[in-house]
Order: sequence, then C-alpha cells, then structure tokens
Amino acid sequence: MMMKSDAPKLLTLGFDLDTWDGYGARVPITTDISLTTNSHILVCGMSGSGKSYYENALFSKLVLADPHGEFYFADYKSEDSFAYLRSCPHYYAYKNTLQALDAVYARLNARQSGEDESSNPITLIWDEYMANVLSLVNEDKKAAAVVMNKVSEILLLGRSLSVRLITTMQRPDAIAFPAGSRLNYGIVVALGAAIKSIYEMLLPDFMEQVKGRVFGQGEGVALLQGSQLHFIKVGTVQDFERMRQICVKALS
Repeated sequence: MMMKSDAPKLLTLGFDLDTWDGYGARVPITTDISLTTNSHILVCGMSGSGKSYYENALFSKLVLADPHGEFYFADYKSEDSFAYLRSCPHYYAYKNTLQALDAVYARLNARQSGEDESSNPITLIWDEYMANVLSLVNEDKKAAAVVMNKVSEILLLGRSLSVRLITTMQRPDAIAFPAGSRLNYGIVVALGAAIKSIYEMLLPDFMEQVKGRVFGQGEGVALLQGSQLHFIKVGTVQDFERMRQICVKALS
C-alpha cells in the first residue's frame, strides 16, 4: 500500500507580475505539489510567448522539488529548445512520444492494481500535446481516441496514484480532452499576449479580472486549483548549464 506524506512541497511558478512591475520586487507565486494535491499542470501560449523557456525552467524546478521522482519527456516537435535532452533514456521525440505515455500509463495501472507499491512521484512532461493529438486524429481516429482516453485516465486517477501529467500547447482545444478531462488540471498557466478564446476555455469564471490586461513575453496568468488567480512573470534562469544538468540527470 502506498504511503503518502502530508508535508507540502512548494513549486515556484513565477513571480507576482504587479509587484515586479510596480516595485521591482520579486514575490514568488508558489503552489503545493505534494502527493495529496492535484499537481497536473497545463501550460499554454502562442509562438513567442516564452513557453519553451518556461518549460525548461519549470522542469528543473520540479526535479529539485521532487528529487526522488521519476521523469519522462515527450517532445512531439523535437524543438531545439530541448535538443540537450535527446540522448536521455527517458526522452521520446516525434512518433515515439506515445512510448512515453505507454510507460507512464503502465505504471499507473500497476499502482492501481497493487502490483506496484512504490509511491515516488512519476511525471510525464508532454510538449506540444495538442499538435501531437491532432496529428494522431488525422492519421487514425481510433488510435487517437485510445491515446486521449489514457491521458484522461491519468488526469483522473493520477493524484491518488502519485502520477503527474504536464502538457504544453498553444491552444487547449476540447477535442484533445474528452469528457471534460481538461478540468482535471490543478495548475493552469497561460503565457504571452492575451487571446480571449484561450481564457474563455481555461478561465471562464475570471474573465473580468483578466479583461484589459496586456501580457508580454514571459508574462501571463496562473490559476491554481480552479480558484486562485495570479498574474505572473517568469524569472530569468541564472545558470543555464546547471538547469540542463538537472534535467538531463532526471531523464537518465
């Protein structure tokens, strides 16, 4: 039987944007990612929003917060931003992204059945998930449905079985999240220029707070557990080489 600790594990998502702009002060926006909380993360943003930069930084912070965690990285577009990860055993690019999903899904099932009694966090980071699913839909709708159902199951059961999903994309259209599974993300981050349709999908109850806000690269909105809205600014990575070493080690 898996034993879980109630001790909070804080992940810094960014810094309070208004305090940064108004006073030049860095006030961190943190969220609890301990095993008792919903720590599935959805990150969206159009090209030029700073999404890939943020993803790299977030990955390294997750590793530091979960030093005993197990990590998998699915990189559908095989972007240069993640080229340094390509030799890692738990890195899966383009057509191989589904292997990462299958590996994590198998662990979820093993824990659910009691075959796997471990409780260390397992995290799947899936870059450009939306583009990956749309490509699958065009190729084979039945196979795509199987993939989306596995993702939905991870989102639904992951919290109780210590399995976390992080997906990044430009637009989180409902087609890739059957049966409303998009609502099962505890942490939602939208970066870059405000696009009304994205906010309507992700932040329907907070449109008035977001209305009129203008976000530049590396700036945006974070919604925590569906109730706590923050405006954030992504900090600058001070040591890129260390960040990369942390991520490479996690995937090795």
